[in-house]
Amino acid sequence: MADAAKRPPLMPLDEALARLLAAATPQMAIESVSTFEADGRVLAQDVRSGLTVPPRDNSSMDGYAVRSADCAAPGAVLRVVQRIPAGTVGTPLAAGTAARIFTGAQIPEGADAVVMQEDTSALPDEGGLGSVRIEIAPAAGQWIRRAGEDVAAGDVVLARGERLTPAGLGLAASVGLDRLQVARRPRVTLLSTGDELVMPGEVAPEAMKPGSIYNSNRFFMRALLVRLGCEVHDLGIVPDRRDATIEALRDASERSDLIVTTGGVSVGEEDHIKAAVQALGQLDLWSLSMKPGKPFAYGRIGNAHLTGLPGNPVSSFLTFLLLVRPFLLTLQGARRVAPAPVAMRADFDWPRADRRREFLRARRNAAGGLDLFANQSSGVLTSMVWGDGVVDTPAGQPFKAGDTVQFIPFFSLLS
Repeated sequence: MADAAKRPPLMPLDEALARLLAAATPQMAIESVSTFEADGRVLAQDVRSGLTVPPRDNSSMDGYAVRSADCAAPGAVLRVVQRIPAGTVGTPLAAGTAARIFTGAQIPEGADAVVMQEDTSALPDEGGLGSVRIEIAPAAGQWIRRAGEDVAAGDVVLARGERLTPAGLGLAASVGLDRLQVARRPRVTLLSTGDELVMPGEVAPEAMKPGSIYNSNRFFMRALLVRLGCEVHDLGIVPDRRDATIEALRDASERSDLIVTTGGVSVGEEDHIKAAVQALGQLDLWSLSMKPGKPFAYGRIGNAHLTGLPGNPVSSFLTFLLLVRPFLLTLQGARRVAPAPVAMRADFDWPRADRRREFLRARRNAAGGLDLFANQSSGVLTSMVWGDGVVDTPAGQPFKAGDTVQFIPFFSLLS
Protein backbone atom coordinates (compact mmCIF):
# COMPACT_ATOMS: atom_id res chain seq x y z
CA MET A 1 0.00 0.00 0.00
CA ALA A 2 2.91 2.35 0.72
CA ASP A 3 4.24 1.97 -2.84
CA ALA A 4 0.80 2.62 -4.29
CA ALA A 5 0.49 5.79 -2.25
CA LYS A 6 3.68 7.15 -3.85
CA ARG A 7 2.49 6.67 -7.40
CA PRO A 8 1.49 9.91 -9.11
CA PRO A 9 -2.10 10.13 -10.33
CA LEU A 10 -2.74 9.23 -13.94
CA MET A 11 -2.41 12.27 -16.16
CA PRO A 12 -5.32 12.97 -18.55
CA LEU A 13 -4.29 12.76 -22.19
CA ASP A 14 -5.46 16.32 -22.90
CA GLU A 15 -3.26 17.64 -20.10
CA ALA A 16 -0.25 15.71 -21.40
CA LEU A 17 -0.83 17.09 -24.90
CA ALA A 18 -1.16 20.64 -23.56
CA ARG A 19 2.15 20.29 -21.68
CA LEU A 20 3.89 18.93 -24.76
CA LEU A 21 2.60 21.66 -27.05
CA ALA A 22 3.56 24.34 -24.52
CA ALA A 23 7.14 23.02 -24.71
CA ALA A 24 7.10 22.87 -28.51
CA THR A 25 7.94 26.49 -29.25
CA PRO A 26 8.25 26.74 -33.05
CA GLN A 27 11.95 26.99 -33.74
CA MET A 28 12.49 25.64 -37.23
CA ALA A 29 14.52 27.81 -39.57
CA ILE A 30 12.87 28.99 -42.79
CA GLU A 31 13.96 27.68 -46.18
CA SER A 32 12.85 28.26 -49.74
CA VAL A 33 11.77 25.17 -51.67
CA SER A 34 10.37 24.50 -55.10
CA THR A 35 6.58 24.37 -55.14
CA PHE A 36 6.99 20.95 -56.77
CA GLU A 37 8.79 19.71 -53.63
CA ALA A 38 6.65 21.38 -50.93
CA ASP A 39 3.96 18.73 -50.33
CA GLY A 40 3.50 18.17 -46.60
CA ARG A 41 5.69 21.11 -45.59
CA VAL A 42 4.48 23.83 -43.22
CA LEU A 43 4.26 27.34 -44.65
CA ALA A 44 6.43 29.89 -42.86
CA GLN A 45 4.94 32.90 -44.67
CA ASP A 46 1.52 33.83 -46.02
CA VAL A 47 1.02 33.25 -49.74
CA ARG A 48 -0.61 36.36 -51.15
CA SER A 49 -1.88 36.55 -54.72
CA GLY A 50 -0.53 39.22 -57.03
CA LEU A 51 -3.29 38.67 -59.59
CA THR A 52 -6.98 37.96 -59.99
CA VAL A 53 -8.02 34.37 -60.80
CA PRO A 54 -9.55 34.02 -63.29
CA PRO A 55 -8.27 37.31 -64.71
CA ARG A 56 -11.28 37.75 -67.03
CA ASP A 57 -14.75 36.26 -67.41
CA ASN A 58 -14.33 32.92 -69.20
CA SER A 59 -16.34 29.98 -70.42
CA SER A 60 -16.77 26.90 -68.23
CA MET A 61 -18.06 24.85 -71.18
CA ASP A 62 -17.39 24.10 -74.83
CA GLY A 63 -20.27 25.73 -76.68
CA TYR A 64 -21.39 29.12 -78.00
CA ALA A 65 -21.12 32.61 -76.49
CA VAL A 66 -24.33 34.53 -77.12
CA ARG A 67 -26.40 37.52 -76.12
CA SER A 68 -29.20 36.03 -74.02
CA ALA A 69 -31.65 38.59 -75.44
CA ASP A 70 -31.13 37.03 -78.90
CA CYS A 71 -32.25 33.63 -77.57
CA ALA A 72 -35.31 34.55 -75.51
CA ALA A 73 -37.18 31.56 -76.95
CA PRO A 74 -35.86 28.09 -77.86
CA GLY A 75 -34.97 27.58 -81.52
CA ALA A 76 -33.30 30.91 -82.25
CA VAL A 77 -30.82 30.66 -85.15
CA LEU A 78 -27.66 32.80 -84.93
CA ARG A 79 -24.83 33.27 -87.41
CA VAL A 80 -21.45 32.08 -86.06
CA VAL A 81 -18.94 34.87 -86.72
CA GLN A 82 -15.85 33.84 -84.78
CA ARG A 83 -14.09 30.95 -83.10
CA ILE A 84 -12.45 31.53 -79.69
CA PRO A 85 -10.14 28.78 -78.33
CA ALA A 86 -8.62 29.10 -74.85
CA GLY A 87 -5.68 31.48 -74.86
CA THR A 88 -7.10 33.81 -77.52
CA VAL A 89 -9.24 36.95 -77.24
CA GLY A 90 -12.27 37.38 -79.49
CA THR A 91 -13.77 40.53 -80.96
CA PRO A 92 -16.92 42.21 -79.58
CA LEU A 93 -20.05 40.18 -80.32
CA ALA A 94 -22.70 41.91 -82.43
CA ALA A 95 -26.41 41.39 -81.88
CA GLY A 96 -27.84 38.37 -83.72
CA THR A 97 -24.50 36.51 -83.83
CA ALA A 98 -22.74 33.82 -81.82
CA ALA A 99 -19.13 32.87 -81.16
CA ARG A 100 -17.91 29.27 -81.06
CA ILE A 101 -16.10 29.15 -77.71
CA PHE A 102 -14.12 26.57 -75.76
CA THR A 103 -13.61 25.91 -72.07
CA GLY A 104 -11.36 28.51 -70.47
CA ALA A 105 -11.62 31.00 -73.32
CA GLN A 106 -12.31 34.66 -72.50
CA ILE A 107 -15.91 35.77 -72.98
CA PRO A 108 -16.09 38.32 -75.83
CA GLU A 109 -17.44 41.77 -75.12
CA GLY A 110 -21.19 41.89 -75.64
CA ALA A 111 -21.86 38.22 -74.81
CA ASP A 112 -23.58 37.50 -71.50
CA ALA A 113 -24.16 33.71 -71.63
CA VAL A 114 -22.67 30.47 -72.91
CA VAL A 115 -24.82 27.67 -74.32
CA MET A 116 -23.09 24.30 -74.09
CA GLN A 117 -22.81 22.50 -77.40
CA GLU A 118 -25.17 19.70 -76.26
CA ASP A 119 -27.99 22.28 -76.26
CA THR A 120 -27.34 23.45 -79.83
CA SER A 121 -27.54 22.20 -83.40
CA ALA A 122 -24.85 23.29 -85.86
CA LEU A 123 -26.09 24.47 -89.27
CA PRO A 124 -23.07 24.48 -91.61
CA ASP A 125 -22.87 26.49 -94.80
CA GLU A 126 -20.27 26.88 -97.50
CA GLY A 127 -17.37 29.25 -97.02
CA GLY A 128 -18.02 30.31 -93.43
CA LEU A 129 -18.49 29.18 -89.84
CA GLY A 130 -22.14 28.48 -90.46
CA SER A 131 -25.01 29.11 -88.10
CA VAL A 132 -26.24 27.53 -84.88
CA ARG A 133 -29.70 26.83 -83.58
CA ILE A 134 -29.99 27.47 -79.85
CA GLU A 135 -32.36 24.80 -78.52
CA ILE A 136 -32.90 26.42 -75.09
CA ALA A 137 -33.48 29.89 -73.73
CA PRO A 138 -30.25 30.65 -71.82
CA ALA A 139 -30.16 32.75 -68.67
CA ALA A 140 -27.78 35.68 -68.45
CA GLY A 141 -24.52 34.54 -66.82
CA GLN A 142 -25.03 30.87 -67.69
CA TRP A 143 -21.78 28.80 -67.84
CA ILE A 144 -19.61 31.86 -67.29
CA ARG A 145 -16.83 31.87 -64.67
CA ARG A 146 -16.55 35.41 -63.40
CA ALA A 147 -13.25 37.25 -63.06
CA GLY A 148 -11.97 36.94 -59.50
CA GLU A 149 -14.49 34.31 -58.42
CA ASP A 150 -11.60 32.11 -57.28
CA VAL A 151 -8.99 34.63 -56.08
CA ALA A 152 -8.85 38.43 -55.92
CA ALA A 153 -5.55 40.26 -56.22
CA GLY A 154 -4.11 40.81 -52.74
CA ASP A 155 -5.92 37.83 -51.15
CA VAL A 156 -4.03 35.55 -48.76
CA VAL A 157 -4.67 32.22 -50.48
CA LEU A 158 -2.56 30.09 -48.12
CA ALA A 159 -1.87 31.15 -44.55
CA ARG A 160 1.31 30.84 -42.55
CA GLY A 161 1.19 27.65 -40.49
CA GLU A 162 -0.78 25.73 -43.08
CA ARG A 163 0.48 22.27 -43.94
CA LEU A 164 0.66 22.08 -47.69
CA THR A 165 -1.40 19.59 -49.67
CA PRO A 166 -1.45 18.79 -53.40
CA ALA A 167 -4.40 21.17 -53.76
CA GLY A 168 -2.42 23.87 -51.92
CA LEU A 169 0.51 23.43 -54.27
CA GLY A 170 -1.81 23.86 -57.24
CA LEU A 171 -3.29 27.00 -55.68
CA ALA A 172 0.19 28.46 -55.10
CA ALA A 173 1.09 27.73 -58.71
CA SER A 174 -2.18 29.32 -59.92
CA VAL A 175 -1.03 32.67 -58.50
CA GLY A 176 2.42 32.32 -60.05
CA LEU A 177 4.63 31.00 -57.22
CA ASP A 178 7.31 28.51 -58.20
CA ARG A 179 8.93 28.60 -54.74
CA LEU A 180 7.51 28.68 -51.21
CA GLN A 181 8.91 29.66 -47.81
CA VAL A 182 8.52 26.72 -45.42
CA ALA A 183 9.78 25.54 -42.04
CA ARG A 184 12.90 23.40 -42.12
CA ARG A 185 12.30 19.68 -41.75
CA PRO A 186 12.66 18.51 -38.11
CA ARG A 187 15.75 16.41 -37.45
CA VAL A 188 14.65 13.35 -35.48
CA THR A 189 16.77 10.56 -34.04
CA LEU A 190 15.00 7.26 -33.48
CA LEU A 191 16.24 4.49 -31.21
CA SER A 192 14.84 1.30 -29.74
CA THR A 193 15.85 -0.31 -26.46
CA GLY A 194 15.59 -3.92 -25.42
CA ASP A 195 17.93 -6.91 -25.52
CA GLU A 196 14.98 -9.03 -26.57
CA LEU A 197 14.71 -7.19 -29.90
CA VAL A 198 15.91 -8.81 -33.13
CA MET A 199 15.93 -7.29 -36.61
CA PRO A 200 14.04 -9.10 -39.37
CA GLY A 201 16.49 -10.68 -41.79
CA GLU A 202 19.19 -11.20 -39.16
CA VAL A 203 17.61 -14.24 -37.54
CA ALA A 204 15.18 -16.65 -39.21
CA PRO A 205 11.89 -17.27 -37.36
CA GLU A 206 12.82 -20.88 -36.60
CA ALA A 207 16.15 -19.76 -35.10
CA MET A 208 14.68 -17.18 -32.70
CA LYS A 209 15.81 -17.63 -29.09
CA PRO A 210 13.13 -17.98 -26.41
CA GLY A 211 11.99 -14.52 -25.31
CA SER A 212 13.19 -12.77 -28.48
CA ILE A 213 10.87 -10.70 -30.69
CA TYR A 214 11.28 -8.90 -33.97
CA ASN A 215 11.56 -5.13 -33.72
CA SER A 216 8.32 -3.99 -35.37
CA ASN A 217 8.32 -0.59 -33.65
CA ARG A 218 11.38 0.57 -35.54
CA PHE A 219 9.72 0.02 -38.89
CA PHE A 220 6.41 1.78 -38.30
CA MET A 221 8.00 4.56 -36.26
CA ARG A 222 10.44 5.40 -39.02
CA ALA A 223 7.61 5.39 -41.57
CA LEU A 224 5.49 7.70 -39.41
CA LEU A 225 8.35 10.17 -39.06
CA VAL A 226 9.08 10.14 -42.79
CA ARG A 227 5.38 10.78 -43.52
CA LEU A 228 5.62 13.86 -41.31
CA GLY A 229 8.50 15.15 -43.41
CA CYS A 230 11.20 14.55 -40.81
CA GLU A 231 14.87 13.91 -41.51
CA VAL A 232 15.32 10.62 -39.64
CA HIS A 233 18.56 9.36 -38.15
CA ASP A 234 18.01 5.79 -37.00
CA LEU A 235 20.33 4.50 -34.26
CA GLY A 236 18.75 1.06 -34.35
CA ILE A 237 18.60 -1.09 -31.23
CA VAL A 238 20.50 0.18 -28.19
CA PRO A 239 21.60 -2.51 -25.70
CA ASP A 240 19.90 -2.56 -22.28
CA ARG A 241 22.89 -0.98 -20.51
CA ARG A 242 23.05 2.39 -18.84
CA ASP A 243 26.37 3.36 -20.42
CA ALA A 244 25.22 2.39 -23.94
CA THR A 245 21.99 4.34 -23.48
CA ILE A 246 23.83 7.45 -22.24
CA GLU A 247 26.24 7.32 -25.17
CA ALA A 248 23.42 6.95 -27.71
CA LEU A 249 21.41 9.81 -26.23
CA ARG A 250 24.41 12.11 -26.00
CA ASP A 251 25.18 11.50 -29.68
CA ALA A 252 21.54 12.00 -30.64
CA SER A 253 21.18 15.26 -28.71
CA GLU A 254 23.95 16.91 -30.71
CA ARG A 255 22.23 16.37 -34.06
CA SER A 256 18.51 16.37 -33.30
CA ASP A 257 15.52 18.59 -32.71
CA LEU A 258 13.74 15.58 -31.22
CA ILE A 259 14.80 12.17 -29.95
CA VAL A 260 12.16 9.43 -30.06
CA THR A 261 12.72 6.28 -28.02
CA THR A 262 10.56 3.18 -27.79
CA GLY A 263 10.71 0.95 -24.74
CA GLY A 264 12.62 1.48 -21.54
CA VAL A 265 10.37 4.16 -20.02
CA SER A 266 8.85 2.00 -17.28
CA VAL A 267 10.39 1.56 -13.85
CA GLY A 268 12.02 -1.85 -14.24
CA GLU A 269 15.68 -2.55 -13.52
CA GLU A 270 16.42 -2.89 -17.24
CA ASP A 271 14.64 0.35 -18.20
CA HIS A 272 17.58 2.74 -18.55
CA ILE A 273 16.07 5.69 -20.42
CA LYS A 274 15.10 7.51 -17.21
CA ALA A 275 18.54 7.32 -15.60
CA ALA A 276 20.35 8.11 -18.86
CA VAL A 277 18.30 11.22 -19.62
CA GLN A 278 18.60 12.45 -16.04
CA ALA A 279 22.39 12.05 -16.27
CA LEU A 280 22.45 14.25 -19.40
CA GLY A 281 19.50 16.61 -18.98
CA GLN A 282 16.05 16.59 -17.47
CA LEU A 283 13.13 14.19 -17.69
CA ASP A 284 9.47 14.00 -16.69
CA LEU A 285 7.79 10.61 -16.51
CA TRP A 286 4.06 10.64 -16.99
CA SER A 287 1.59 7.88 -16.31
CA LEU A 288 -1.13 8.62 -18.83
CA SER A 289 -4.80 7.97 -18.25
CA MET A 290 -4.90 6.32 -21.66
CA LYS A 291 -5.41 2.78 -22.86
CA PRO A 292 -3.48 1.45 -24.67
CA GLY A 293 -0.49 3.56 -23.73
CA LYS A 294 0.34 4.42 -20.14
CA PRO A 295 4.08 5.10 -19.62
CA PHE A 296 5.31 8.20 -21.44
CA ALA A 297 8.35 10.40 -20.99
CA TYR A 298 9.22 13.94 -22.05
CA GLY A 299 12.55 15.62 -21.47
CA ARG A 300 15.36 17.79 -22.78
CA ILE A 301 19.00 17.05 -23.44
CA GLY A 302 20.69 20.30 -24.40
CA ASN A 303 18.62 21.79 -27.22
CA ALA A 304 17.01 18.48 -28.14
CA HIS A 305 13.56 17.44 -27.02
CA LEU A 306 12.97 13.79 -26.09
CA THR A 307 9.81 11.71 -26.10
CA GLY A 308 9.94 8.22 -24.63
CA LEU A 309 7.21 5.88 -25.86
CA PRO A 310 6.10 2.55 -24.42
CA GLY A 311 7.41 -0.68 -25.93
CA ASN A 312 4.15 -2.46 -26.73
CA PRO A 313 3.55 -1.79 -30.43
CA VAL A 314 -0.06 -0.53 -30.31
CA SER A 315 0.74 1.66 -27.29
CA SER A 316 3.77 3.06 -29.09
CA PHE A 317 1.83 3.62 -32.32
CA LEU A 318 -1.07 5.45 -30.66
CA THR A 319 1.00 7.60 -28.30
CA PHE A 320 3.00 8.71 -31.31
CA LEU A 321 -0.13 9.63 -33.28
CA LEU A 322 -1.87 11.40 -30.42
CA LEU A 323 1.10 13.12 -28.76
CA VAL A 324 4.31 13.10 -30.81
CA ARG A 325 2.69 13.91 -34.15
CA PRO A 326 1.05 17.15 -32.90
CA PHE A 327 4.29 18.01 -31.08
CA LEU A 328 6.31 17.75 -34.31
CA LEU A 329 3.75 19.76 -36.26
CA THR A 330 3.78 22.48 -33.59
CA LEU A 331 7.60 22.65 -33.77
CA GLN A 332 7.16 23.53 -37.44
CA GLY A 333 4.61 26.24 -36.68
CA ALA A 334 1.56 24.34 -37.95
CA ARG A 335 -1.80 25.76 -36.90
CA ARG A 336 -3.89 22.58 -37.08
CA VAL A 337 -2.22 19.72 -35.27
CA ALA A 338 -5.03 17.47 -34.05
CA PRO A 339 -7.84 16.01 -36.18
CA ALA A 340 -11.47 16.48 -35.25
CA PRO A 341 -13.29 13.22 -34.43
CA VAL A 342 -16.31 12.15 -36.47
CA ALA A 343 -19.61 11.22 -34.83
CA MET A 344 -20.56 7.68 -35.93
CA ARG A 345 -22.82 4.84 -34.88
CA ALA A 346 -21.27 1.96 -32.94
CA ASP A 347 -22.51 -1.43 -34.13
CA PHE A 348 -21.14 -3.17 -31.04
CA ASP A 349 -21.58 -3.08 -27.28
CA TRP A 350 -18.84 -1.82 -24.95
CA PRO A 351 -20.06 -2.67 -21.44
CA ARG A 352 -16.71 -2.88 -19.64
CA ALA A 353 -15.54 0.74 -19.53
CA ASP A 354 -12.04 1.24 -18.15
CA ARG A 355 -11.00 3.90 -15.67
CA ARG A 356 -8.69 5.23 -18.37
CA ARG A 357 -9.68 6.89 -21.64
CA GLU A 358 -9.67 4.14 -24.25
CA PHE A 359 -8.93 4.10 -27.95
CA LEU A 360 -10.68 1.11 -29.48
CA ARG A 361 -9.52 -0.13 -32.87
CA ALA A 362 -12.50 -0.24 -35.19
CA ARG A 363 -13.46 0.04 -38.83
CA ARG A 364 -16.39 1.33 -40.82
CA ASN A 365 -18.83 -1.19 -42.24
CA ALA A 366 -21.10 -1.20 -45.29
CA ALA A 367 -24.10 -0.20 -43.15
CA GLY A 368 -22.47 3.10 -42.15
CA GLY A 369 -21.56 2.00 -38.62
CA LEU A 370 -18.45 0.80 -36.82
CA ASP A 371 -17.27 -2.74 -36.12
CA LEU A 372 -14.85 -3.58 -33.30
CA PHE A 373 -11.67 -5.62 -33.61
CA ALA A 374 -12.07 -8.63 -31.35
CA ASN A 375 -8.74 -8.36 -29.48
CA GLN A 376 -7.97 -4.89 -28.05
CA SER A 377 -4.65 -5.87 -26.42
CA SER A 378 -1.79 -3.37 -26.65
CA GLY A 379 0.44 -6.01 -28.24
CA VAL A 380 -1.89 -6.91 -31.12
CA LEU A 381 -0.55 -4.93 -34.08
CA THR A 382 -2.98 -6.69 -36.43
CA SER A 383 -5.70 -4.49 -34.91
CA MET A 384 -4.01 -1.40 -36.42
CA VAL A 385 -3.93 -3.01 -39.87
CA TRP A 386 -7.50 -4.36 -39.72
CA GLY A 387 -8.94 -1.10 -38.36
CA ASP A 388 -9.25 2.21 -40.17
CA GLY A 389 -9.48 4.31 -37.02
CA VAL A 390 -10.08 4.39 -33.29
CA VAL A 391 -13.15 5.05 -31.16
CA ASP A 392 -12.26 7.69 -28.56
CA THR A 393 -14.02 6.41 -25.44
CA PRO A 394 -14.14 8.58 -22.28
CA ALA A 395 -13.00 6.98 -19.04
CA GLY A 396 -15.71 5.03 -17.29
CA GLN A 397 -18.25 5.41 -20.08
CA PRO A 398 -19.79 2.20 -21.49
CA PHE A 399 -22.03 2.26 -24.54
CA LYS A 400 -24.33 0.01 -26.51
CA ALA A 401 -24.79 -0.83 -30.17
CA GLY A 402 -26.65 2.03 -31.80
CA ASP A 403 -25.07 4.73 -29.62
CA THR A 404 -23.16 7.59 -31.22
CA VAL A 405 -19.41 7.52 -30.55
CA GLN A 406 -16.43 9.68 -31.53
CA PHE A 407 -14.32 8.10 -34.26
CA ILE A 408 -10.85 9.28 -35.32
CA PRO A 409 -9.98 7.95 -38.81
CA PHE A 410 -6.40 6.81 -39.31
CA PHE A 411 -6.15 8.75 -42.58
CA SER A 412 -6.39 12.00 -40.60
CA LEU A 413 -3.58 10.85 -38.29
CA LEU A 414 -1.25 9.32 -40.86
CA SER A 415 -1.12 12.16 -43.38
